[in-house]
Amino acid sequence: MRSKVDHSKRSIKREGKFFVYIVQCADGTYYTGYTKNLKERVTLHNRGYGAKYLKFKLPVELVYAKEYHYYKNALSAERRLKKLTRVQKLNLIRIYAENNCKTAEAAEFRFGGIL
Repeated sequence: MRSKVDHSKRSIKREGKFFVYIVQCADGTYYTGYTKNLKERVTLHNRGYGAKYLKFKLPVELVYAKEYHYYKNALSAERRLKKLTRVQKLNLIRIYAENNCKTAEAAEFRFGGIL
């Protein structure tokens, strides 16, 4: 006799690549999220999917991302980022841009002149 298997719950991949990210909306506000596939998530946001908050604030641009190897660490980081003030987020984005762009010109281009 076969045992019943509950397929209603998706299994959560607990190890791998997980990202916490901040996108800047067209109106200048910021949205913080978590994902397994950063490029796909930003593309989905710009198509109007994924977060109701962003639906009327398009397009969005990625301004910060950090990789984690465990989903719980990424979720904890997302919660911490969401509690930051706008000034704190701007400082974080500035530091991220300085550390991840080769030149100031590349940073300005990549981050839409917000620096």
